[in-house]
Amino acid sequence: MTSFLDHLSIYSRNSGRMRLCAVMRTFLKSRSRCGAWDRLLQKQSRASICSHVHSFNEANIREKLQAFPGGSIDLLKQDSGIAVLTINNPSRMNALSGSMMLDLEEKVTQLENWTDGKGLIVCGAAETFCSGSDLSAVRAISNTQDGMMMCMFMQNTLTRLLRLPLISVALVEGKALGGGAEFITACDFRLMAPDSVIQFVHKHMGLVPGWGGAARLVRIVGAQKALQLLAGALKVNPTLGLQIGLVDEVLKDLHTDMAVGTTLKQAEQWLSNYVKGPVPVIQAVKKVVLSGRELPLSEALRTEMSVFGTVWGGPANLQALANKSKHK
Repeated sequence: MTSFLDHLSIYSRNSGRMRLCAVMRTFLKSRSRCGAWDRLLQKQSRASICSHVHSFNEANIREKLQAFPGGSIDLLKQDSGIAVLTINNPSRMNALSGSMMLDLEEKVTQLENWTDGKGLIVCGAAETFCSGSDLSAVRAISNTQDGMMMCMFMQNTLTRLLRLPLISVALVEGKALGGGAEFITACDFRLMAPDSVIQFVHKHMGLVPGWGGAARLVRIVGAQKALQLLAGALKVNPTLGLQIGLVDEVLKDLHTDMAVGTTLKQAEQWLSNYVKGPVPVIQAVKKVVLSGRELPLSEALRTEMSVFGTVWGGPANLQALANKSKHK
């Protein structure tokens, strides 16, 4: 019987390739064990958004996004099992052009298929993270229909990023603004360099988050703090980030301690604490946390048992038993 994780992978991969509501209906008719998850999707499929997305055409939005080139999304997969995804458009503070949005989706697909991966660091080039979407592309697709299609495309891509079987961390240097602030919520953890800033500036643009950043932010910091950050467009420095739980650690200042290494090296060292061990075990850890985050308790418990069965009696488990390493 197809598991929740199989369905989740299929949904994540294909939701950008067919109409959203049709995907939901097909999913609901499938013979999965995830009844509560099915009911949740039924509720979503009845939501008013379906009346706006029935005409979603992936080829159309791809063509529109491709018309606005510039910058790149660079991916380096390392033998350590940690990959580095770099948002690279320094002349525009690493704003995402249309072609970069397409490039990001392609890199996420590569990571979904990376069987040796355990961790992911998302960072920006030239010591800044990302200033959101490139305004030249935004102005050109400012009508509601195109805006909704771009929104759906980026929601899907960032959801897939968060659902990767890799432990991910956003390395924030410089500024993470607007869509850049939404981007960091699609990672499991967030690190900030000294003097960096996170700011959900959407209100100043007459907007709200549309790439899933608001929903993810609520899950990270809670509804009240999220409301303050969005309604106040507050500038989050490292101290405030730690205080509200948006940030997991502040990196050391390179200017005062040259021995600590680059911010990227610090991020790799930080992440290495959580990706030590065999690939199947690290990926299994991410999967059970993912199911706990996205499923009702009863279904999360079933999924956890299923994932447990993939590692019980496996090489890592047998080796640990032989070494009597439980309490090490």
